[in-house]
Amino acid sequence: MNKNKNVFTSKVGAILATAGSAVGLGNVWRFPTEAGTNGGGAFILIYVLFMLLLGVPIMVTEFAIGRHGGKDVSHAFVKMSGGKKGWRWMGLIPMVSGFLVLSYYAVVAGWTLYYAYEALIDGFSGKSPEDFTNDFGAFSSDPIQPVLWMGIIIVLTCGIVALGVQKGIERGAKIMMPMLFVFILVLVGCSLTLPNASKGLTFLFQPDFSKVNSSVILSAMGQAFFSLSVGLGCLCTYACYFRKDVDLMKDGLHVASIDTLAALFSGLIIFPAVYSIPGLQPDAGPSLVFVTLPNVFQHEFGDMTWLAYLFSLIFYLLLVMAALTSSISMLEMSTAYFNKNLHLSRPLATVIVSVVCLVLGTFCSLSFGDWKDVQIFGMGFFDLFDFLVAKLIMPIGGMLMCIFLGWVVNEKVLRDELTNHGTIKSPLYPAFRFIIRYFAPICIFLIFVNELYLYFINLFGAY
Repeated sequence: MNKNKNVFTSKVGAILATAGSAVGLGNVWRFPTEAGTNGGGAFILIYVLFMLLLGVPIMVTEFAIGRHGGKDVSHAFVKMSGGKKGWRWMGLIPMVSGFLVLSYYAVVAGWTLYYAYEALIDGFSGKSPEDFTNDFGAFSSDPIQPVLWMGIIIVLTCGIVALGVQKGIERGAKIMMPMLFVFILVLVGCSLTLPNASKGLTFLFQPDFSKVNSSVILSAMGQAFFSLSVGLGCLCTYACYFRKDVDLMKDGLHVASIDTLAALFSGLIIFPAVYSIPGLQPDAGPSLVFVTLPNVFQHEFGDMTWLAYLFSLIFYLLLVMAALTSSISMLEMSTAYFNKNLHLSRPLATVIVSVVCLVLGTFCSLSFGDWKDVQIFGMGFFDLFDFLVAKLIMPIGGMLMCIFLGWVVNEKVLRDELTNHGTIKSPLYPAFRFIIRYFAPICIFLIFVNELYLYFINLFGAY
């Protein structure tokens, strides 16, 4: 084991931890629906193209900045810029985004844990579609239960992060990521045996190029960007723990491949199941996994109640694993900042950040119920935090990182980081530099404008 406790001990551990950060709940409900409603296989092809041309290069950008700094993201910008201290403020992005994103993400993660518990005690048995709709509404608006389940998620996350990089984050990823993919493969096998599985596969994979327009291209571009959680600083934080012999380009491709496979497999689970019951719609978002799918599990398996029970339990355990691997990276962002900059011990820093996130998460949870009428800029706490992270911090952070690496950093420093000081060949370096300087910032700006446009159209209506 590496004597430096703040370094991942193996390349596999680094890849799994980083992939765990990227693979989250969005892979389950956003990607399949985006693909199915935007041209199926045609959308997937465009998405994979942008994953290679946009997602991976921006991910490698974060990797290069983080590993070059070694210990701390804020000082990494100063070190990589040649001592320009004006860039140190960029290190605040992971700290601020860590608080915000974990606070509202933990709410939804808590929902998944509650539904895993309900599946375990066979709480879905005998319920009607209306029951699932009413139950989810009653649970999510309850002032106490969602907060308690969110608290359990944060405590579990806190315990893993407090153990450190090697004993906590890396070891947790080595256990949970293989479990996650075992769950996925079991569910894919079950789902493909359903009577109308072919309809779901057609919906997801059949190319429909007639649907491809500028909106679909922007949607695929946005999915490639948001899917990897770039721009937040979590990848940059994890890269601080990479060994110096890690091939950043190759690891970026590995992480992107794992993330894409998780998204595609999620589609193979969801749509064969959904299309097995006439009249159900593959809606995106929480309603898909907390209302539609429990209904599918209970009514599609007929008299085989044991199979419905098993399918439900494994599915929600899968969601819990996906939520935990992502929440760990979210907590680590702020914890690392407090640990390195304020010189707090890792356990103390972890507890402080966790308590703050629990308080903010409580506000987010209550915005579905008792505090529904408490609005800031026309948004509840949950929607406000989501807006700040997804619509502002991620795209702006992504653009600034590309501008920093493409225009501020000395080219020799960048080349040395990507080639491990000339010890590995990097034939794609010229293309990477062009993408980071020109292509990626333009694409992120288009995503930024499009997301804001869609958000305000949805908020105020089309005028």
